[in-house]
Amino acid sequence: MSQLHRALLDETALLRRFIEVLREEQSLLTAGQADALTEVGATKLDLVEKLNAAEQSRLSLLGLTPAQSSRQDTAEWFRLRPAESAARQSWEQLIALAREARELHVMNGELIAMHLAKTSEALDILTQRQSEASLYGSDGQAATGSGSRIVDSA
Repeated sequence: MSQLHRALLDETALLRRFIEVLREEQSLLTAGQADALTEVGATKLDLVEKLNAAEQSRLSLLGLTPAQSSRQDTAEWFRLRPAESAARQSWEQLIALAREARELHVMNGELIAMHLAKTSEALDILTQRQSEASLYGSDGQAATGSGSRIVDSA
């Protein structure tokens, strides 16, 4: 096994772990367990740093610069070295996993945006940012208040 192949296998293992964490994050977001997201976020950050280091190592082994880190440059490298077919297969697997991670990341971002919108709506209700003209008292008349439901009910 070449040094490049070993590096790609290591990077693939890191990416699989990253995907597991993204799925865990998605599960927490779906369940509305925002308190547990801090730990998941720290784990994600650690894995991103490790993935960045693994990418730099891979580029070094390929003799490529960060500016040459495109898939086309890597595909060309493999085309010129047919003996590295096992490493090329690992590279293709890494690309497929990267797509999956990107999709999960986008979906998690959408879930976060939904939670943020719901939180914003709840804050609007609690602070009566909605038009006061649309709120009526028990006598059917437009309610006037201080703009804070908590204070008005005291």
